[in-house]
Amino acid sequence: MIDIIKNLNVELSITMDDHKLKVFCIVAETKSFSRASEIIRLTQPAVSLQIQALEEMYGTKLFNRSGCIITLTKAGDMLYKYAKEINALYAAAEKEIGGVTGLVKGVISVGASSTIGNYVLPPVISDFKRRYPKVGVHIHIGNTKNVIDFLNAGSVDVGLVEGDVNKQKLKMEKLIPDEMVLIMSPHHHLAKKSSISIMELSREPLIFREEGSGTRQAIEKYLSKHGILQQNLKISLIMGSTESIKSAVEEGLGTSILSRWAARKECRYGSLKTAVFKEDKFVRDFSLVYKKSKEPSHTIEQFIGFLRRYPFNKLLNA
Repeated sequence: MIDIIKNLNVELSITMDDHKLKVFCIVAETKSFSRASEIIRLTQPAVSLQIQALEEMYGTKLFNRSGCIITLTKAGDMLYKYAKEINALYAAAEKEIGGVTGLVKGVISVGASSTIGNYVLPPVISDFKRRYPKVGVHIHIGNTKNVIDFLNAGSVDVGLVEGDVNKQKLKMEKLIPDEMVLIMSPHHHLAKKSSISIMELSREPLIFREEGSGTRQAIEKYLSKHGILQQNLKISLIMGSTESIKSAVEEGLGTSILSRWAARKECRYGSLKTAVFKEDKFVRDFSLVYKKSKEPSHTIEQFIGFLRRYPFNKLLNA
């Protein structure tokens, strides 16, 4: 019994130290306690306590704090290098053992931009869980910029985004095409048309997403390609979510451009109408993103493979 308790204490100690090292790495990479607390969903005092515990363990300061500026001390820089190696070794061990046993279990953290997270992922994750019931999936939804920040800080394993990203430290692969359509109230004067010219659109009150949104980024790029700049548009509202945009369009406050995925339920029930563009089809890509430097675990590899093989078209046409 004493041996069992000793082993349990060692196991708990390793798990707790591992967590502290992960928190330490995120603070080191974001250079901010408040930003780290947002990413790992701990309070700022809890993050500070984790760092304080490490500093007490090593008997030295790991960060220089000067106002809002945080930098690693010489000892902190040394620990950061080892902490990255330790985290990589944990992942490598899990991957090799999973390959031998064939068992897929653990927890995956997925960062998803809002369109994918709200309208594409729920049924996909449901199917994944049916196949791999021992895997827990945590989904963090934000705009494309948020997801890239989560990935760079190491708080998510995989990102699913729309729009362009800085690929310097990331691997990015196209997952599925996504058609963008004009949405409007069924009572709108353009609602009977199945296709609309961009010049017609420029005369209509438009509702846009916020800066940093992959949807907005794609719209601006498409309109610019056809000679329409933001200053040529009648932007009546800027809103922070797709759901709020759909509600505003249903109330007749303007038209908007959204993913066909986001509008499919409302179109089915008749509360929104959609139209395509006469000039050419407006298609962007939903992309899978993960860090170049991070070796994926066996479980994450299975999840990525599942996404690559998934029949997304069946969902869209259901």
